[in-house]
Amino acid sequence: MVKKVYAHDYEDGVKTSGKEGAERLEMSVISGESNWPENGGTGDSDPELHSYQDSELHGHVQEGQVKRALKPRHISMIALGGTIGTGLFVGIAAPLSYAGPVGALIAYIFVGSFVYFVTQSLGEMATFIPVTSSITVFSSRFLSPAFGFANGYMYWFNWAITYAVELSVIGQVIQYWTDAVPLAGWIAIFWVLITLANFFPVHFYGEVEFWVAALKVLAIVGYLLYALIVVCGGSKLGPVGFRYWRNPGPWGDGIISKNKAEGRFLGWVASLINASFTYQGTELVGITAGEASNPRKTVPRAINKVFFRILFFYILSLFFVGLLVPFNDPSLSQDSSSPLIASSPFVISIKHAGTRALPDIFNAVVLVTIISAANSNVYVGSRILFSLAHSGIAPKHFTYLTKQGVPYWGVIGTALLGLLAFLATNDNANEGFNWLINISTLAGLCAWFFISFSHIRFMQCLKHRGISRDDLPFKSKFMPWGAYYAAFWVAVVIFVQGFQAFSPTTTAAKFFTSYISLILLVVTFIGAQIFYRCRFLTRVEDIDIDSDRREIDALIWEEEEPTTLWGKFWTAVA
Repeated sequence: MVKKVYAHDYEDGVKTSGKEGAERLEMSVISGESNWPENGGTGDSDPELHSYQDSELHGHVQEGQVKRALKPRHISMIALGGTIGTGLFVGIAAPLSYAGPVGALIAYIFVGSFVYFVTQSLGEMATFIPVTSSITVFSSRFLSPAFGFANGYMYWFNWAITYAVELSVIGQVIQYWTDAVPLAGWIAIFWVLITLANFFPVHFYGEVEFWVAALKVLAIVGYLLYALIVVCGGSKLGPVGFRYWRNPGPWGDGIISKNKAEGRFLGWVASLINASFTYQGTELVGITAGEASNPRKTVPRAINKVFFRILFFYILSLFFVGLLVPFNDPSLSQDSSSPLIASSPFVISIKHAGTRALPDIFNAVVLVTIISAANSNVYVGSRILFSLAHSGIAPKHFTYLTKQGVPYWGVIGTALLGLLAFLATNDNANEGFNWLINISTLAGLCAWFFISFSHIRFMQCLKHRGISRDDLPFKSKFMPWGAYYAAFWVAVVIFVQGFQAFSPTTTAAKFFTSYISLILLVVTFIGAQIFYRCRFLTRVEDIDIDSDRREIDALIWEEEEPTTLWGKFWTAVA
């Protein structure tokens, strides 16, 4: 059964839906008439103001070249699968060691609370203006060209660095079985394979990611069931229950300090950076909006489903891992001579339970998972460069596409930065891994801040235009206070995450590792501000919310409604 879906029509802030609204807007587009004021909605013809409405300043993206070939199930699973990777399977070892099982749970719930509002903010904007790499476009339009420039490059930097992180872990996962091939060899092999895979059409990428993400979900559900059985006594350990919460205890030893309470608190603060890294990718829906079929339907659906699934998987996984692995287990604090995956709390808990074959099986799942996450990194990075180039703040070559709509120069540019993975091949590989994680996470936190800040400005613009948020395709919850809450706490985490850099024994290298992303952000913003000579913040009355929106309003999508039980199942799940 095929159903025609009409995009919402917006005229003077009033939402109409269905065929009548789509036809009326289509006629206005054909005739060149519109009830929306030009020049960002102000109707002001001042040439100075007009100069700041250029596409190169405000991120007008010429859609129609990248292909809208991602189906609803692709969007949901890409967002879900892109966040389940190294951060979950390996990254939770540090929070568990520093903060203990209860401290780590509190850290993940706390970070999850403001990430929820970040995704809500992005969902409202991305459904109203569904463009490729919407995060960077919104910064340019709703904040200023300089903010868009700085955020765009830092967000690309974040995903390119994360690609290097994933590559460094892939080799170490394989070394769990054999060290016949050096780590640098595995990095080189998978760098070539993953980079080449990103030259395939986007529907191929979406299909592969869908099934790999499904495997990730099944693996986590399987582990949760296994962990429940072990906790209840179904292994050689006997009933585990809350044994390790009593001894060694629910709270970790934290960071070494003269004051025990202070040390525990600092350990909890240190765990926030790992929690933030684990949650990165929840905003992927905003990147895929420009290649989604019927984004007005698929994006809200993905936003509402994906976040709670991720929170569910992360919190439950961390809860069971905390029951099965004591925070003082020596395997959590991995030395540089052993494979990094050996410090995964998932693998440690399975080993402790004495299930012989399962560690190898789970390790294979982790390998597929991390390869998938690395593939997503290149996809996201290439689309960000494509968007930046269309906005006039990246070289024009990044707008070049293959016949299938793949921004091949964007793929190459992102992949090149992935070669930083070789930094993790020296004698202290795990230190190089942590260095890359810190840089990537701080850049991602900055992007979250800009999403919330952009949404605050977006809501101010709607109010100035007299547009009710009730008339939007997707109205985010608990706003505007949710956006203020997220922006505040993200800013706090950005500044406190590098607290160890201010100790008397800190080296210059440690300080730059903690704050290099923030330093680069400030430098690029100042450079862009000097180049564009624009306002620090674009005036609310000059904000452009029309470009790239009216074209979407006039489109009609055909959706095939599932008729089989299997199809209905995947519609409900994905």
